[in-house]
Amino acid sequence: MRFSAAEQAAMRRALELAATPGVPLGPNPRVGCVLLDATGRTLAEGHHRGAGTPHAEADALARAGDRARGATAVVTLEPCNHTGRTGPCAQALVAAGVRRVVFAQPDPNPEAAGGAATLRAAGVEVEAGLLAAESGLLNRFWAFGLTHGRPFVTWKFAASLDGRSAAADGTSRWVSSRAARLDTHRLRALCDVMLVGTNTVEVDDPLLTVRDEDDRPLAHQPLRAVMGERDLAPGRRAFNEDAASVHLRTRDPEKALAELAALDRQHVFLEGGPTLAAAFLRAALVDEIVAYVAPMLLGSGRAAVGDLGIPTIAQAFRPQVTDVTVLDGLDGEQPNVRLTLTPAEGA
Repeated sequence: MRFSAAEQAAMRRALELAATPGVPLGPNPRVGCVLLDATGRTLAEGHHRGAGTPHAEADALARAGDRARGATAVVTLEPCNHTGRTGPCAQALVAAGVRRVVFAQPDPNPEAAGGAATLRAAGVEVEAGLLAAESGLLNRFWAFGLTHGRPFVTWKFAASLDGRSAAADGTSRWVSSRAARLDTHRLRALCDVMLVGTNTVEVDDPLLTVRDEDDRPLAHQPLRAVMGERDLAPGRRAFNEDAASVHLRTRDPEKALAELAALDRQHVFLEGGPTLAAAFLRAALVDEIVAYVAPMLLGSGRAAVGDLGIPTIAQAFRPQVTDVTVLDGLDGEQPNVRLTLTPAEGA
């Protein structure tokens, strides 16, 4: 068998380690490592905790000490082959006397790739591809940033059946159900930036934090980014001490994403109003859409998105539906529907 049962279990554990809460989404990938002895028992575990800290393999090797000789290293990503803030993991594994290395996916970073070849050249047995899809999902946004040079953008909005995000008098609390709001916080926690416009902060004064079902803030919070050129009234809650905040003084989505990339941010959760959403859509800078649709009709009021410059139905923006989920109602509320969509290529 190419992969033993112990190696498969170890890879699942390594993926859990890599996804430890609080580990940054970038600028480095999230990686976990489990060392097994000749009988398949765990010798040591390790994971990367962010730039400048030991890589997962080095962390596990340090915990194992001399017991690492003859071991199998199970790693979620190909061991790196370059010297940055830390040394190359491939060489560290060779020096420790590791007999076999099993990794999930090749390193997509050309500066770090090549560890498998280095290991094989040193006589280490190497196998790749165990739970590769799961590893790819774990570092999906980091890999996107490598390819595109900017953070991945998820645009989230809530609307009535007729596409209204607020009533004619401006009230919008609550268009979506409590179940939808809790689900939104779950998705917020998967990102490292919450992005809104200055108008949203001035009018709605949101906290922009991730909170649990009892409305308590989680320990690890995304960066709160407010985009727009105008000054804001003092005391806005988005700039309180609950989480780090930044004011991006631009109306240009490309410039805003460039500033966030410079801050090593990988995944933007866009929750701004219709004008900001339209700006990102028109710039083709939305990579995923999450829409919560509530079973209500308003007939007038603020639309979920602003002018997209579309004059005819033939030119309609038509994202591809990738998931439809019904969120059961809580506290007697009617269910909401969550649509997840991906913009069609070239849209």
